[in-house]
Amino acid sequence: MFKITTNNIEISVQTKYFWQQSIPKENHYFFVYYITIENKGDYTVQLLKRHWEIFDSGNETRFVDGEGVVGEMPILEPNQKFTYNSGCNLVSEIGYMKGHYEMQELVTNKIFKVQIPKFDLVVPAKLN
Repeated sequence: MFKITTNNIEISVQTKYFWQQSIPKENHYFFVYYITIENKGDYTVQLLKRHWEIFDSGNETRFVDGEGVVGEMPILEPNQKFTYNSGCNLVSEIGYMKGHYEMQELVTNKIFKVQIPKFDLVVPAKLN
C-alpha cells in the first residue's frame, strides 16, 4: 500500500495487475488501482479536480486532468472516507502513476492541493 497525508487529507492506494483485461502479446497491460481519501482535518472538504502523471516505460509520459474522480466530486466531513477504483493501461510491463487532487475547504472556500503518492504499476512476474 502507498500512503501520504497532505493538508490533513490522507490518500491510500493499492494496485493490482488485471490479467483478465491484459493482452501481453499485443503490449497491452491493464492495472486497477483502489484509492481511499480520508479527511483527517477539522473542516468539510470537497474534491474538485484531479491531475495524473502516468509513466509507462515503453511509451511517453501521459498527463490526465479532469473534474472530480469517477464522475463524482465527493464531499468529505471530518473523519469521513471516500473510496473508489479506476484503471490504467500501459504498453509495457512497468510504470507508475502520481499526481494530486485539488480540493476546497467548504467553510473558508480555500482551495488547496493534496498529493497522491507515487505508486508502481508492475506485472507481478517482473518483480522476481
